[in-house]
Amino acid sequence: RKFDFARQVAAAIGYVALCGFDRVSVHVFPELASEPSRSLEMAARGALRSVRGKKSTLQYLQNLAALAPGGSADLNEALRRGALAARQTGLAVVLSDFLDPAGYETGLTALLGRGFQVDAVQILAPDELNPATYGDLRLVDSETGGMQEVTFGRFRLKAYQQTVHKFCQRLREFCTGRGINCFTVPSDTALEQLLLKRLREAEVWA
Repeated sequence: RKFDFARQVAAAIGYVALCGFDRVSVHVFPELASEPSRSLEMAARGALRSVRGKKSTLQYLQNLAALAPGGSADLNEALRRGALAARQTGLAVVLSDFLDPAGYETGLTALLGRGFQVDAVQILAPDELNPATYGDLRLVDSETGGMQEVTFGRFRLKAYQQTVHKFCQRLREFCTGRGINCFTVPSDTALEQLLLKRLREAEVWA
């Protein structure tokens, strides 16, 4: 859900930019190992690195549709590489849950250091914000495949929600202190609610 929502946001923002004759560059992380079974996705990733012109819109959307989630990522390193690889600076929209054990500070700072205007869109699943499953659970990390067994009772819900709130609050405070627009959105948010209301109110676009 988070990946699909992020892809929809990238599609909408890219569409608006291409219609305005701006150049769009999408950096997907983690890096993808060269495998014959994923050759189409490798080609799509390469094509997304530099897109320009309204006529490129359909191909841009098709390349986004070719992407698939999977694998663990180093968020700081991915953002640093993206900053260094950019031919020119402009608007950088970071779509992530920002749930990286190593943090996000170094990567976002690297984008700022290169002169980008940075907007951070933190995408979390509804179940991450308000869990609805209780009892003895086996949790599987969708990125690393690691498993952990936990007992999650209803009485722990409040403590869990406080932890999530504090994490999101720290991200917002970090961003606000550095002039970064920060938005935390559930992955079931109506796309127009984010794009036409929240981003427009923040003057991310007119």
